[in-house]
Amino acid sequence: MANLAPAPAWVRERLKAGLVIPAHPLALTAARRLDEPRQRALTRYYHAAGAGGLAVGVHTTQFAIRNPKHGLFRPVLQLAAETLTACESSASPQSPRAVRVAGICGLTPQAVAEARLARELGYHAGLLSLGAWPAAEDEALLEHARAVAEILPLFGFYLQPAAGGRPLSFSFWQRFAEIDNVLAIKIAPFNRYQTLDVVRAVAESGRADLALYTGNDDNIVSDLVTPFVFSTAKGEQRLQIAGGLLGHWACWTRSAVELLQECRRCRGASTVPASLLARGGQVTDCNAAFFDVAHGFAGCVPGIHEILRRQGLLAGNWCLDPQEQLSPGQAEEIERVCGAYPHLSDDSFVREHLDEWLR
Repeated sequence: MANLAPAPAWVRERLKAGLVIPAHPLALTAARRLDEPRQRALTRYYHAAGAGGLAVGVHTTQFAIRNPKHGLFRPVLQLAAETLTACESSASPQSPRAVRVAGICGLTPQAVAEARLARELGYHAGLLSLGAWPAAEDEALLEHARAVAEILPLFGFYLQPAAGGRPLSFSFWQRFAEIDNVLAIKIAPFNRYQTLDVVRAVAESGRADLALYTGNDDNIVSDLVTPFVFSTAKGEQRLQIAGGLLGHWACWTRSAVELLQECRRCRGASTVPASLLARGGQVTDCNAAFFDVAHGFAGCVPGIHEILRRQGLLAGNWCLDPQEQLSPGQAEEIERVCGAYPHLSDDSFVREHLDEWLR
């Protein structure tokens, strides 16, 4: 494959070092129209919180933004890019730039068009959803991925079936990792066996430059502190999941940045503090409430919105689909975890800066 759109070296370096990349939500008014001031406020919040990147146009942004009746795909990607550029322009010259990731969906013509738009708007990579290919063979999926990679560097995506994903084989991931213009893979099957398939496939591919990111909201801390060691034809390979691209990190982001920093400090050590592992269980408990595990993730997007609403960043927890709302009992579960784990929130940080972000 001709590498027509390589990523800048700094993008690869930052991804490999490990970043907090929130999956950017969609701010709506009560009339379910784009709330531009609050959409900008969210982007400013993530930048101020220390996120190393943003993922826009992904599941947490709501796939329905692509529906012609809403017509929000370009406006939302453009708004995030413009706001992030303004944030970076006003920051210290020494501040690192954020990696910009655009969600890429659909069959090849749609995905290529979305990749072209993302590149035009200054995005560095495309998070490639394969949800539109539920029964395709590996070769068709790989041909699709190569076509999109000709336009925009790829962030692979193993998505759990409950959110529209499909099982993908070890062989698929090994061949996917061999595509030159793949920068990273988000591993989010919520399944340890399938997670290991991806990590081992990358080890077997020999792609030492490829970054691994957790999307396993049920196992964030363990993913970030576990050294993965495999014996391969190329010798022993040691891999680490570098960071996270997570809907869960779309709220309480300042605390997520601190958590990743703590996990990174443990890498290379002979032990991991029991207190950090305990916090991992607490994070998973919070995510169960936010993502509505009790109802098969039906309320996952409004659950994130609800936390942001409580903090004042969003005016409500509305989604484009009026049927997409908190499930019965979900608000009570969110209240429970907010009370149980105040040390995991960043409420005081948001209160301190909310007015400036909403300007």
